[in-house]
Order: sequence, then C-alpha cells, then structure tokens
Amino acid sequence: MKCIAKEIYHDVIECLVGALEAKDLYVSGHSNRVADMSYDLARKIGIQGKELEDIHIAAHLHDIGKIGVPDHILNKTEKLTMDEWLCIKKHPEMGYNILNRSDSLKDIANIVLYHHERWDGKGYCKGLTGEHIPLGSRVIAICDAIDAMTSSRSYRSAFSWEKCKQEVEINKGLQFDPYLVEEIGNLWDSWERLSKRTNKNLMDHLNI
Repeated sequence: MKCIAKEIYHDVIECLVGALEAKDLYVSGHSNRVADMSYDLARKIGIQGKELEDIHIAAHLHDIGKIGVPDHILNKTEKLTMDEWLCIKKHPEMGYNILNRSDSLKDIANIVLYHHERWDGKGYCKGLTGEHIPLGSRVIAICDAIDAMTSSRSYRSAFSWEKCKQEVEINKGLQFDPYLVEEIGNLWDSWERLSKRTNKNLMDHLNI
C-alpha cells in the first residue's frame, strides 16, 4: 500500500508539471531538466534520503506558481512592463501557497518559495542572503539559471555552454552560492548532453 501511495504521489506531481507546461510549450522539459540537474548537484554534495527527494520534487515544481500568471504575460515576447514583471515575481509565493495546502508538501513548498533568492540578497521574494536561503533553494536556483541560459526562448537564442559557464563563474558569490558553483565540476558535461538531447526533442515536436 505504501508503494502504491508513493506512486500516486509522483503521478500527481507529474500532472502538476504537465499543467504548467501546457501553458507554454517553450518551457516544456525545463522542469524535468532542472530536477535532474538539482538531483545531481545535491547528491554530489552529500545530500541523501528525504532531503534529496524533497529537493528533487521541489525542482520539478519550482515554477508551479506560474499557473497563476496570465498567459499574455507569461508568453510575451516584448519587454515586460513594471507591473507585468511584478506579477512574474510573485510566482514563487504563488507556488508556495499551492503546495503548502498539503501537510506532506510543506518542506517542498518552503524550498520553492526561496528559489529566486540570491546569495547577495538581491533576489526575490524575501531578499534572503547567503546561508539564510535554504540549501535546496540554492541548488535549484543555480540549476534553473543554467537551464534558462542554455535554452532558446521566443525572445532570444540560447547561450553557448561555454558562455553559460562564464556567466555562472562571474556571478559566484553574487547570484549563486560559491560552494555550489565550485562543486558542479564534471557535471557540466553531462548537463550539456542532457540539455542538447531534450531541447532537440522539443524542437522536433514543435517542427522548428
């Protein structure tokens, strides 16, 4: 019975991710890539058990709050207005409110809430700094940024992986936890292969 409940639990999570991706085909695969990358990095720094699973699930659901963002803002190709940007910035809190309804998802909700915080305190939505940001949120933040930079969007082309590495290094200790940047190491190569494979599958699906 316990195995069946866990299987249903993961199926529900997949459905939530699918609901978000149905709003925007260009983010299709993003949640799965960020989840895989976050799992790799968290495991590499020694996280195990429930904490590792929570980070993995939170990474799958990190953008679930975008369900509450109007489609015309989410899919806009021009520069966002200040009000539109403020709406986008509410998605971590929206995600937290969605997930926090379940007692079993409260730890995951907390990781999602802080995934856009920055090491230097200039992130959102609470402006936390350094190790005050939950470790899971710091892991997801760097993986989310890497996947965003290396994926094409309707308003810009993807960064090369070399350019992405440079940007991450420049922002070590500013946007990103410097320890996590150092720990990526040889994960860069496997992440690049993952990104190229899944982005190619998406482009084939969209006939681009």
